[in-house]
Amino acid sequence: MRDRLILLPGWGLGVSPLEPLAAALRGLDERLRVDIEPLPELGSSDLDEWLDELDATLPDNAWLGGWSLGGMLASELAARRGDRCCGLLTLACNPCFVAHDGWPSAMPAETFDAFLAGCHADSQVTLKRFGLLCAKGAQDPRGLARLLVSGAPNTPSKVLMTGLELLTQLDTRDALQAFRGPQLHLFAGLDGLVPAEAGSELLKLLPDVEIGLIEQVGHAFLLEDPHGVAGAIQAFLHECGDD
Repeated sequence: MRDRLILLPGWGLGVSPLEPLAAALRGLDERLRVDIEPLPELGSSDLDEWLDELDATLPDNAWLGGWSLGGMLASELAARRGDRCCGLLTLACNPCFVAHDGWPSAMPAETFDAFLAGCHADSQVTLKRFGLLCAKGAQDPRGLARLLVSGAPNTPSKVLMTGLELLTQLDTRDALQAFRGPQLHLFAGLDGLVPAEAGSELLKLLPDVEIGLIEQVGHAFLLEDPHGVAGAIQAFLHECGDD
């Protein structure tokens, strides 16, 4: 099923932000089947439980991709599946979302801790703040933030918390190095959540994969410029198909 792409969304905002990109991809190649799958709603932040759920739900032998947290989970699932995964695409996705000594190009730990505490106190207020951070760098950040949050599903606070707890522990570097299939990782030049420098650091770690930077857009660049992002993905898929 090299003509099938499964996309996973980011934290908290549901599948809506990925819909314009999926439509743009379908418009570029009518043979490409693009499906957006929601993230599991689990009461645990255990990575293996999340991967078990995704592995049981998603079809084999497809391309796996995702935005932010969805891209991190797609990376881990691609490594788990190996030859059962055609390739990997990530969008605004850092191997480590939270900075530490081994990976400084990420969100400062104190910023994330405040975010986690805010979600525990009031998840809906935190979701609105998250929408603003996603929209930072856009031409109309407040309008984009409202669009992001208005389309978000009514997710229980407990599920939102476990998603954040998963984010803080995820480190996909080993998975990315283990997966031998084709990889494309796209970063945003004005991202307020994933520093653009993470792309340069990832290229040092994985010199043989495709890494791209889309300038003048923020974390929600798949909504800001779905046709531009779709074009980059389609060119990569076409190139892989020619091999």
